Amino acid sequence: MAAAAAFFELSAELTIEPGRRAERTLAAAQAKHLAGAFDAALGLLAVAEAGPLDDVQRARLSLLRGQITFASSRGNDAPPLLLTAARQFEPLDVRLARETYLEALAAAVFAGRLALGGGLREVAEAALAAPPSPRPARAPDLLLDGLAVLMTQGFAAGAPLLTRAVAAFRSTDVSAEEELRWLWLACHAAGLVWDYESWDVLSARLVGVSHEAGALTALPIAYNTRAGVHLFAGDFSHAASVVAEAESVAAATGSSIAPYGALALAALRGREAEAAVLTEAGARDVQRRGEGEGLSFVQWASAVLCNGLGRYKQALAAAQQACEDSRVQWFSNWAITELIEAATRTGVAERTVGALDRLSEMTRASGTDWALGIEARSRALITQGENAEVFYREAIDRLDHARLRVELARAQLLFGEWLRRRRRRHDARDQLRSAYETFDSIGAEAFAERARIELRAAGGQARERAIDTIDALTPQEALIARLAGHGASNPDIAAQLFLTRATVAYHLRKVFVKLGITSRDQLGQVLPAGPDTTVPLAPQR
Repeated sequence: MAAAAAFFELSAELTIEPGRRAERTLAAAQAKHLAGAFDAALGLLAVAEAGPLDDVQRARLSLLRGQITFASSRGNDAPPLLLTAARQFEPLDVRLARETYLEALAAAVFAGRLALGGGLREVAEAALAAPPSPRPARAPDLLLDGLAVLMTQGFAAGAPLLTRAVAAFRSTDVSAEEELRWLWLACHAAGLVWDYESWDVLSARLVGVSHEAGALTALPIAYNTRAGVHLFAGDFSHAASVVAEAESVAAATGSSIAPYGALALAALRGREAEAAVLTEAGARDVQRRGEGEGLSFVQWASAVLCNGLGRYKQALAAAQQACEDSRVQWFSNWAITELIEAATRTGVAERTVGALDRLSEMTRASGTDWALGIEARSRALITQGENAEVFYREAIDRLDHARLRVELARAQLLFGEWLRRRRRRHDARDQLRSAYETFDSIGAEAFAERARIELRAAGGQARERAIDTIDALTPQEALIARLAGHGASNPDIAAQLFLTRATVAYHLRKVFVKLGITSRDQLGQVLPAGPDTTVPLAPQR
């Protein structure tokens, strides 16, 4: 993208005819935007605006201004700009209008409850009122319809459309340009319908196509989305590496985005001090920029952290705040399960009234093992008497099939706690030991401690955790070590992480000292292998 931007810019400078010069300047601005050079892109837009421009070009200029605003700030100033551009396109080009409505809806998802104008419902209603797409509907059309219907009519109506959209993006009929533009939103749709497998596949492809195109603008969202896949799978070390890559790209481009991966990792690890710093800084930043989804995320992460630490009143307060956002927000939906756990643990079960119904509306419409497993776990918490066991066992079975180690271990912990309180100590020990060993092995320290205490109370013993060599490294050191261990040279690593070669060499020296090794060849012997360490990642289908 950076090379394309340079060629387009030079082409515009060498073009004498004003109309063609304006067109090529717009193309240069688009490439600069995708390459993450936001100030340069805005400067080119100012040149192109002098024209002459036709109506379509003016609408494209409006679209690009909204795209740059969204990519640089992720705040509440982008949705109104993109909504205006979509309306400009409507009488000119139906396809471009619908694509721009989808851009506006994506920006409105980020703005969430902090939207100033062009909020989710307004954009969704405008998109549904726009001319329909030509048949057969393309993947972006299905995505637009699914999100708009879900927002205005609920999960039962919107989930089937989103499921079709996700399947369409997993097919081979989507162009590279469409993948680069929409895959992150397709990942979001996969999360909304609780489709972990598609989230995994599409997020890996998103990182790959973004790398291949050199589209730095897409990488912060791509990496944060990918980190979530690793976190739910309980692969915290690889999640930390992906977070380090996201931070490198954001620093290089000046892009603003909530610390999704870093804070979620700290919360699930139970690292209170680290999470507190990220929470305070993140909440202040997202409030300033108007990134409402980031605010819901911070509150969800706080609820997860506090539930792990056993601070259920604080978890309940944070979860209630997160639940106030829209139904098209991941974290608002996921916070329902944290609310139900915290409410039952604080003896205020009345707070769960309506929460389980809202959760059930989503999970039944989705129908995946992830969705139904989470519903069963939550239903078990509020079920009186021995009938709760049926739901706990269903939750464990479904979450095991879904490959969600963190959610599975949480179900085993809750079931073990329930069994111990019914004096079924032997059965309780089995569940609690499984939960503890999972939490301990992945580094979920707060949940592991909670399981250890329960296991000891049930008459069991917890094995000491062996210290993993990767724990001695910072996330950036671990990432550099993995890349080097997979054969990447210092220049390769520097280019990928936007560091100088001297900085890479400095970090590698620290890695050697911490791990007690003397050469790159030894890295493969002391570090675990992982899927996200190749340079670059190839698109997966």
